[in-house]
Amino acid sequence: MKLTRRTVAALFASSPLLSLAQGVDLMTPPAALHMQNVPPVPKSLADRMAAYTEFRGHGFSDWHPTKAEMLVGHREAGASTPQLFRLDTAMGTLKPVTQGPEPAGAGSYEPKDGRFIVFSRSSGGNEVTQIYRQGFDGAPAVQLTHPDERTSLNGWRKPQGEIVYTSVPIDRTAQGGTRAKIMTSFWAVNPEAKDPLAERRKLVELEGGGWGGNISEDGKRMVLTKYMSANESQLWLMELEGESAGKPVQVLPKPGSNEAKAVHFGSFMPDNRTLLVATDRFGEFRELAVLDAKIQELKRITSHIPWDISGGDVSADGKTLVVQANADGRDLVHVFDTSTWKELPAPKLAAGSVGSARFHPSLPLLVYSVSSPKGPSQIHVLDAKGASTQWTKAAVPAGIDTQAFNDTEIIRWKSFDGLSISGLINRPPASFKGKRPVLISIHGGPEAQATVGFLSRWQYFIQELGITLIQPNVRGSSGFGKTFLALDNGFKREDSVKDIGALLEWIKTQPDLDADRVVVTGGSYGGYMSLAVATHYSDRIAGAIDIVGISHFVTFLNNTESYRRDLRRVEYGDERDPAMREHLEKISPLTNAHKIKKPLFVIQGKNDPRVPYTEAEQIVAKVRELGTPVWYLRADNEGHGFARKENNDYMQWSMVQFLQQTMLK
Repeated sequence: MKLTRRTVAALFASSPLLSLAQGVDLMTPPAALHMQNVPPVPKSLADRMAAYTEFRGHGFSDWHPTKAEMLVGHREAGASTPQLFRLDTAMGTLKPVTQGPEPAGAGSYEPKDGRFIVFSRSSGGNEVTQIYRQGFDGAPAVQLTHPDERTSLNGWRKPQGEIVYTSVPIDRTAQGGTRAKIMTSFWAVNPEAKDPLAERRKLVELEGGGWGGNISEDGKRMVLTKYMSANESQLWLMELEGESAGKPVQVLPKPGSNEAKAVHFGSFMPDNRTLLVATDRFGEFRELAVLDAKIQELKRITSHIPWDISGGDVSADGKTLVVQANADGRDLVHVFDTSTWKELPAPKLAAGSVGSARFHPSLPLLVYSVSSPKGPSQIHVLDAKGASTQWTKAAVPAGIDTQAFNDTEIIRWKSFDGLSISGLINRPPASFKGKRPVLISIHGGPEAQATVGFLSRWQYFIQELGITLIQPNVRGSSGFGKTFLALDNGFKREDSVKDIGALLEWIKTQPDLDADRVVVTGGSYGGYMSLAVATHYSDRIAGAIDIVGISHFVTFLNNTESYRRDLRRVEYGDERDPAMREHLEKISPLTNAHKIKKPLFVIQGKNDPRVPYTEAEQIVAKVRELGTPVWYLRADNEGHGFARKENNDYMQWSMVQFLQQTMLK
């Protein structure tokens, strides 16, 4: 049934969930939304939430090669999706570069004089990412890549004026059908070529879907990363010119060695010879080391930092290294002298967690972005004298004082086996008295981490509804060492679910939290966790919200896009092995749907290539068949999450109504 204003009003009037007088003004759902049992949204709710949907920060994308100018990602007021803009002065006017209904991904200036940019974009959330050339004259973007290939930009061969990108063919066979072996191709092309597809050159074709790479400053070599899992990757070197061109040579771990599995990611220093390597081969955490490619020896740099290194960059003159370390969910900056590899005093930066830190390619400037519980991401620039200047100011709606938001705290509890688990907690204002309801929001991945930053729309739940938000980092989360990262693999999958069971017990012991009013939510792997919690601990929760989550591991592995399947098998288990298949069948929420006794809200994007929409529809059908109330919201123009503001708004309004029905009534 098409949801017109008249049919929405009729549904609203007959809804058993809400009893409102005639004449209530209702929000018209976006045309792409398909809904089942989701009550219409009163305009009064949308009005109350409106300000909390208008926080708009800025993300750094790239420096201009010669000027103090940068590319910035931002969603303008009234726009549906974020686009790219040029910014050439602190607190200056953003100049639009990209346009269109689809969000613009990362952008990169042409590296000689910045005459144009290249950027990435996909359609409708399908993640079939394409690369485009975009000038500054307002003309339409020019597509450089094949529409039937999923592509990823590796970078520029700067002196040669070429970009290098990877492509993986998109498998158009029916879900569950026979698929060809996955191959990744590396291509080089001049973005200004008249016919980019005809003129592109294949550098190499490699088996598997987990390949990426970085290019030396002189454009003559690449360091390739072969990603096998969150706990294992390899480094390879490949010449781009001469007789050895296109013949990758494995560097780390050394071929034939008996080294334990380890993660390796690499990039070139400005000398085009030395590699900076992030690796966890020496211990629990990912540290930074220097690899001399000739002697293939690693020199450890950050072994004294007891956290994962999450990023880094080297100044144009090669003298200074800036490193980001993920310290318990906050990214902090460390600076090193590359002549001695000794740490220097840290510069004075704006308060918050650092989102990115990049040196200018030719000027003595360092850009960094910060966010915090007090505000969205904003961009700052540090000059050679150590002075920091704010370049962007996040949009904060009038009437909201973000400085009054409570800080994020770290909490810890013991799980079933004595393992210490941590999480982030955000409490409502003190004006809310008595025990507060709890929303447990579980991150995706599973190799991800709940980190400290701005909560944006979630602040409505905290500030206006008086809900306490807890974001747990269950076993399998990154940031706590490689042993912790692997504690949920394969047959140990449900140990992470038990970590939430232990959290529910911890909540009972807290005088300010109401253990009888708990809802669990999460996206992607977090969606699976929400469903799993609903099957294991239905008696301890008031409801569950599953966003693009896995409902059955075997059907998921059969139907996820083929370029991801082998990587996911390492994490979840290989369904082709009979014992593992039996285990995956046994623990899948769909198998245990009869245990879900509390209301369920399922949210899905129709074009999701990672967790196909069939995962949502099969759990919705099964739980509804068994008699448990289920709300279902599907966006036909979204993928693995909602990128369009209008869809995201309606989803959030509906989530509020679900919470009002389950734990706020």
